[in-house]
Parts: sequence; C-alpha cells; structure tokens
Amino acid sequence: MQTIQLNTKSRPSTVFCGKGALFLRGKDVFVVTDSNVYRLYKELIAEKFAGGVCVVPAGERHKNRNTLFKILDSMLEARLHRSSVVVALGGGVVGDMAGFTAALYMRGTRLIQIPTTLLAQVDSSVGGKTAIDYRGVKNVLGAFYQPERVYCDPLFFNTLPPREIKCGLGEIIKTGVLDAVVGDKIRQNADKLRDLGFLHELAADCVRFKARVVEQDETERGGLRKCLNMGHTTGHALELLYGRRSHGEYVLIGMWLESYIAEGEGVCSHEYAEEVRKTVALAEPRIPRFASPEECIRFALLDKKNEEKDKISFILPKARGEYAEYSLSAERFAEYLKLLQENRA
Repeated sequence: MQTIQLNTKSRPSTVFCGKGALFLRGKDVFVVTDSNVYRLYKELIAEKFAGGVCVVPAGERHKNRNTLFKILDSMLEARLHRSSVVVALGGGVVGDMAGFTAALYMRGTRLIQIPTTLLAQVDSSVGGKTAIDYRGVKNVLGAFYQPERVYCDPLFFNTLPPREIKCGLGEIIKTGVLDAVVGDKIRQNADKLRDLGFLHELAADCVRFKARVVEQDETERGGLRKCLNMGHTTGHALELLYGRRSHGEYVLIGMWLESYIAEGEGVCSHEYAEEVRKTVALAEPRIPRFASPEECIRFALLDKKNEEKDKISFILPKARGEYAEYSLSAERFAEYLKLLQENRA
C-alpha cells in the first residue's frame, strides 16, 4: 500500500494506492455512481455503504446540468448535511459530477473519490478539478474542490475492457512526456503496458507526479498546472467534434499532432518530437484519419487555457521532462490539422 499526501491551501488530500485500499465503510455516506459501475459492483456497494445511492446514466454525453441536478435532488431528498460524505464511485465522468455537486451542496460537503477506471486513478480523481460540460463546451462549469481521500484499488481493473485500458494509457503517456523518470519507466517496460499489475504501479507514479504539480499550483493560476493539459487542446476539440473514442485516445492523438506543432514552431528538435511520437505509438500505433478536422477549431478557441481572443494555447513538448506554453492563430492551427487528413495506412 502506498500513501501519497497532497497538501494544498484549500485542504489536504490523501491518496491510498494498492490492493485493499478500499477500506472505507460508514453509514453517513452518499454514493454517486453510474449504471455500468452499479451493475458490476452492486453487491460491493451494498456491503460497504449503508447510506443512499444515486445512479446516473453512464457516458460523457450525460455529464451535463440535467444529471448534475438529478444528483443534487437526490442529495436533498436524502437529507444530507454538511458533515455527510459524498463518495464518487466511478470513472472520470462520475468523479467530475459528484465532486461538483459536493462543492455546491450547502456550499460544500465532504468528498471522497473512489476511481474505478485506469484514467481516473491515474489522473482525474486527484487534484480537485470538478466540472460538467455545458452548451457544447467541455468542463466549462466547475470548481476546484479537493477530496479528503482518494482510494485507488486495482480490484476495479479486472472488469475494465481493453478500450478503458487504452484510455488510461493516454494520461500515463502524457505524464511520461512531462516527467523524465516516468517516461524512462514506460519505455523500459513497453512490453508491460497491458499488464494490470505494472499499470497500477505506474498509476501511483503518475499520482505522485501530479500531486507535486498541484501542491505548487492548485487552481492553475501560477501556470505550472497547465502542463497537465499537454495533448488536451487538440484532444478536447476533436473529442467534442467527433465523440466515439475515449478521452485518453484523444489525448494520445492530440499529443501526436502537437509534437508536430512543437517541431514546426521550433519549440523542440525533430529528434525529440520523434521520441514523443514513438512513445505515443506504444499505446496508439496508428493515428486515425479525420474528415474535416479543421471544424474542431471553434472548440479550441473556447479552451480555458486561451488568454487571447483569437489565439489558441497549447502545452507543447520541449525536451525530456520539459514543456512550453505556445499560442497559434486559428489559421496556423488549421495548417497542422491537415496532418490528420492524410492516409497513413
């Protein structure tokens, strides 16, 4: 069992990583989960938690205000108070929504994250970002709200389909580009990237790296936390335009394209851009083609990192363990997006 402490100005958060991490029990808890997780773990929920349960529809398309208010209605009907504990049991979508409702209800109730996907254990459950999508813009309504505890137990990996493993690998590969130590570990163990035990070990490494970043820049005001958005400008925009693939897959595609932007704009060398693309290929060996990818620019222009109205901000790879924030005009971004139309069969 590994215990990782995250100390932020708003409140401390403790992350437990390892077999048996799920030792939380209690009566005064309210579980928020989705239909997929509830189907798989209904008995576990009944065994561990004696409080209320709110089951929401599964999937990113349900991360909206209707589901948000369904959860809030259920919390009110359960007569929760400020010392009640909201437990987010699920992947990133559940974690985002349950965290946001915990921040809103009575101006803040207690929150615990129990991530059930690789991506959520690696990234989204840690650091306090909560949000919903609104009017076609991803995560535009939300709050920074730290969970008291996060329980990352590998028992949930046993029910993950291969696509969810690839989704989590997107955030793991991103961390490997940002952190040279994690990156070396990934490349030295490329044959183990489908081994669930090794992935859980990597998950703890990624959590440790993210905790260090969040402690220094909790609310993304100082600039450091922006590095965690590598691959996300392109990835989010494509995800909103096309859907279908997972968030992690779009992060991998975004990193691939943004390595070309970094190379083309002189942010990094050709050799390092190639290294990034080879690392991405460990999880996504063939980048898919997209018809009319330039249509995603309208979403990229609404990215939260943007500081100028007509410029799009990217977090680009610079060197091993280094990154740079860089802005492009929509017209210039469109030129790079043409790479996603090429046939690489």
